[in-house]
Amino acid sequence: MCLALPAQIIAIDTATDMATASINQVSVEVSLALVDDVALGDYVLVHVGYALNKIDEEEALKTLALFAEAGLLSAP
Repeated sequence: MCLALPAQIIAIDTATDMATASINQVSVEVSLALVDDVALGDYVLVHVGYALNKIDEEEALKTLALFAEAGLLSAP
Protein backbone atom coordinates (compact mmCIF):
# COMPACT_ATOMS: atom_id res chain seq x y z
CA MET A 1 0.00 0.00 0.00
CA CYS A 2 1.19 3.51 -0.82
CA LEU A 3 0.48 6.65 1.13
CA ALA A 4 0.33 10.14 -0.34
CA LEU A 5 0.03 13.17 1.94
CA PRO A 6 -1.63 16.48 1.11
CA ALA A 7 0.82 19.37 1.07
CA GLN A 8 0.51 23.07 0.26
CA ILE A 9 2.86 24.58 -2.31
CA ILE A 10 4.79 27.45 -0.70
CA ALA A 11 7.50 28.07 -3.34
CA ILE A 12 8.06 27.09 -6.97
CA ASP A 13 11.27 26.94 -8.99
CA THR A 14 10.12 26.90 -12.62
CA ALA A 15 13.68 26.41 -13.89
CA THR A 16 13.94 22.99 -12.24
CA ASP A 17 10.22 22.04 -12.11
CA MET A 18 10.58 21.66 -8.33
CA ALA A 19 8.59 23.14 -5.48
CA THR A 20 8.73 23.52 -1.74
CA ALA A 21 5.63 22.13 -0.10
CA SER A 22 4.48 22.32 3.50
CA ILE A 23 3.11 19.24 5.21
CA ASN A 24 1.91 20.08 8.71
CA GLN A 25 4.49 22.90 8.98
CA VAL A 26 7.33 20.72 7.68
CA SER A 27 8.87 21.82 4.38
CA VAL A 28 9.72 19.23 1.73
CA GLU A 29 11.09 19.49 -1.78
CA VAL A 30 8.84 17.92 -4.41
CA SER A 31 9.00 17.43 -8.14
CA LEU A 32 6.21 18.97 -10.21
CA ALA A 33 7.01 16.84 -13.26
CA LEU A 34 3.76 14.87 -12.99
CA VAL A 35 1.30 17.76 -12.56
CA ASP A 36 0.33 20.80 -14.62
CA ASP A 37 -0.71 24.32 -13.65
CA VAL A 38 0.41 24.24 -10.02
CA ALA A 39 0.46 27.66 -8.34
CA LEU A 40 1.47 28.99 -4.95
CA GLY A 41 -1.08 28.01 -2.33
CA ASP A 42 -2.33 24.95 -4.23
CA TYR A 43 -2.58 21.62 -2.46
CA VAL A 44 -1.06 18.53 -4.02
CA LEU A 45 -0.78 14.89 -3.01
CA VAL A 46 2.88 14.07 -2.35
CA HIS A 47 4.39 10.59 -2.53
CA VAL A 48 8.14 9.81 -2.48
CA GLY A 49 9.10 13.34 -3.49
CA TYR A 50 6.62 13.77 -6.34
CA ALA A 51 3.43 15.79 -6.50
CA LEU A 52 0.97 13.29 -7.97
CA ASN A 53 -2.03 15.56 -8.55
CA LYS A 54 -3.73 18.72 -7.33
CA ILE A 55 -6.55 18.50 -4.79
CA ASP A 56 -8.85 21.16 -3.47
CA GLU A 57 -8.13 22.84 -0.15
CA GLU A 58 -11.23 21.49 1.59
CA GLU A 59 -10.31 17.88 0.77
CA ALA A 60 -6.68 18.46 1.82
CA LEU A 61 -7.69 19.90 5.19
CA LYS A 62 -10.17 17.07 5.83
CA THR A 63 -7.48 14.51 5.06
CA LEU A 64 -4.93 16.23 7.31
CA ALA A 65 -7.53 16.34 10.12
CA LEU A 66 -8.09 12.59 9.74
CA PHE A 67 -4.34 11.94 9.93
CA ALA A 68 -4.20 14.08 13.09
CA GLU A 69 -7.17 12.21 14.58
CA ALA A 70 -5.36 8.92 13.93
CA GLY A 71 -2.29 10.30 15.73
CA LEU A 72 -0.15 10.42 12.60
CA LEU A 73 0.20 14.24 12.55
CA SER A 74 -0.25 16.98 15.09
CA ALA A 75 -3.55 18.83 14.85
CA PRO A 76 -3.58 21.60 12.20
